[in-house]
Amino acid sequence: MWIFGLKGPSGYSARSTAEEVTQGIDGTGFTAIVTGASSGIGVETTRVLALRGVHVIMAVRNVDAGRSVKEAILEELPSAKIDVMELDLSSMASVRKFALDYQSSALPLNLLINNAGVMACPFTLSQDNIELQFATNHIGHFLLTNLLLETMKKTSQESNAEGRIVNVSSVSHRSAYREGIHFEKINNESEYNAMQAYGQTKLANILHANELARRLKEEGVQITANSLHPGGIATNIARHHSIFNVLSNLAKFFLKSVAQGAATTCYVALHPQVKGISGEYFMDSNKAQASSLARDAELGKKLWDFSISLTDPKQLGSA
Repeated sequence: MWIFGLKGPSGYSARSTAEEVTQGIDGTGFTAIVTGASSGIGVETTRVLALRGVHVIMAVRNVDAGRSVKEAILEELPSAKIDVMELDLSSMASVRKFALDYQSSALPLNLLINNAGVMACPFTLSQDNIELQFATNHIGHFLLTNLLLETMKKTSQESNAEGRIVNVSSVSHRSAYREGIHFEKINNESEYNAMQAYGQTKLANILHANELARRLKEEGVQITANSLHPGGIATNIARHHSIFNVLSNLAKFFLKSVAQGAATTCYVALHPQVKGISGEYFMDSNKAQASSLARDAELGKKLWDFSISLTDPKQLGSA
């Protein structure tokens, strides 16, 4: 980690804020979807992208909360272009409805920021009978990305501008189950460990980005896919895990602020230094190295096929 203000090769460090890493960048004409945009680093990501001229679509489960965030940002930035749309990533029906509504809007799509997530919650099954963390953090984003890919390809082709897909992962991908992904035991409550299950989903975020990057390169389209660790941040994502709430209070002086936590996301989404870079993992607005499991191409392909089977390939078309 580029800590204590020590700058990495990019010129930024763990202390850099989202505003600092996007200083001087003009995102006018770009349209972005940010999932989980009504809380935590999703709010700051939305605000800073809007500050740089990007039209931001806040994809949120709680529309009222999303509208409140939008109003607060508009008070600061009256010219900001922000819309709020409902999206529950734990429900494939909700994901499909969101994608259909977005396509019907005829809006372009330059940036897809898969930011939303739940952490270390008690064992629960989603509406689709998939363990909730895996359903929300990975499957929902996997399906959303696939359903919006054609829109991104069209936008990139018509604007001759690079599209970027950004998966917000975590260093917790290193604490996944030993074999990485419990393909045959996703819904096995007896072997469920809340933190390892969370790590599994964060590992899946990286594997998804890497395999998607490989496929997009093969296809020769101007769209990149990368993943990142935002850093340790005092947000409400750990609300289901009391030990993390305690540690967050004790370590508040060592954790990143939300402004710093959103920096790597905004850097990967907008910065010219990242142009043409795909299939990489970032931390503190610099390239970093993920675990060996996260770099396992065969595991990535297996996860892709598994995810396709869970989301029903007939609904995904050619994506």
